Amino acid sequence: MARSAVETSVCIVFNIACSIVIVLLNKWVYVNVGFPNVTLTLVHFLVTALGLKICQLMGVFQVKRVDLMEMLPVAVTFCGFVVLTNLSLQSNTIGTYQVAKVMTTPLIVVLQRCFYGKKFSFPVLLTLIPITLGVIIVFFYDIQLNLLGTVYATLGVLVTSMYQIWVSEKQHSLQMDAMQLLYYQAPLSAAMLMVLVPFFEPMSATWNRSWSSSDLGMVLSSGVVALFVNLSIYWLLGNTSPLTYNMVGHLKFCLTLLGGYLLFREPLTFNQTMGILLTIIGVSTYAHLKVTEDKRSKKGLIG
Repeated sequence: MARSAVETSVCIVFNIACSIVIVLLNKWVYVNVGFPNVTLTLVHFLVTALGLKICQLMGVFQVKRVDLMEMLPVAVTFCGFVVLTNLSLQSNTIGTYQVAKVMTTPLIVVLQRCFYGKKFSFPVLLTLIPITLGVIIVFFYDIQLNLLGTVYATLGVLVTSMYQIWVSEKQHSLQMDAMQLLYYQAPLSAAMLMVLVPFFEPMSATWNRSWSSSDLGMVLSSGVVALFVNLSIYWLLGNTSPLTYNMVGHLKFCLTLLGGYLLFREPLTFNQTMGILLTIIGVSTYAHLKVTEDKRSKKGLIG
């Protein structure tokens, strides 16, 4: 039991560290290295695909054979959400980038309610008010706010919401776990970006530029950390409760904001701070209510 608790604690700390590092490292690569955004995402996909292949050969998980056409919509949205969120990170402050991602929660609720007929309790719907207001406040008082960054953030939230809904559907319909899905998503998305990158980021400019070994090391490290984030999330989902996973997410949210403030000296006004607190309260309440309702529904099924 003690060993299991230690393993869980180590994995939680490892996931928190990787999740914070990947955001700060990517921001550093964009700001100080100047590495092309979409090409960096391609590197992430390639490293993740290679890492998952190694895990599969080591027996970490079993590959489930499926028709590649079944995976195509998920791969397209996976590609879109990672590219758009990275563009949002490049164009916005880390605070605005982090808070914007929280809008995924209310948008998923709206999409599932409108297009999939899913019902949500009134208390859960009420939590969307502080989340949305908090995000609006943070955006409104961000002195570095720009139109392009707002467009990237908005599109990123929309595509991410669709991705999460479709992943959930595929997991149920194909009886596959997150790692088995990612095993197909990563190489498919990498193949798509290989076709698209030359149109958005001329390869000649990337290849002909004299990158230092430290620059390339930062880029490769970013890809490896992205792989570790995915693997540790998979482990957490399979070995901890939904409440633990959500609380870890809130802690990562706060620590990443702090990291952006300390590392990049990003300004944080009083009104933005209030908006962030309002968002955290809304998200925390939403997570608590959902976990409580899920427990009640499971008890009802057992009873």
